Amino acid sequence: MKEDIFLITEEPIRPDALFDLVRSDQDGAVVTFAGVVRDNSLGRETRHIVYDAYRKMAEKKLREIGSRIKENWGLEHIAILHRVGRLEIGEISVLIAVGAPHRKEAFEACHDAIERLKQTVPIWKKETWTDGETWIEGA
Repeated sequence: MKEDIFLITEEPIRPDALFDLVRSDQDGAVVTFAGVVRDNSLGRETRHIVYDAYRKMAEKKLREIGSRIKENWGLEHIAILHRVGRLEIGEISVLIAVGAPHRKEAFEACHDAIERLKQTVPIWKKETWTDGETWIEGA
């Protein structure tokens, strides 16, 4: 039996890392969302980002999000990875994957998961620009 994954990691995240973990033979759709470090933020040129988290609480909150998403959309599997540490431009900071019988539910569940993550999970990011840096809550 497959297990859901909710993990804060320091390791680089591969874009396909969760696909097989959430797909089942009953699913007609697998949707993944990858949050990627971009080269600009708030009108400023970004050098890199540093993510930090209260790991134990963050993973607990990710599990809560997963349970709620599965219940709301009748899904069997969901997985969420969030990276901490220094990330360079183009690296994946968060990866969410859901499998569902139909695409509508898969897209909606994935969207709901990232919105809930941004609102409730204790993760912070330090934006480092070419002209300064600042910590931002609600990564």
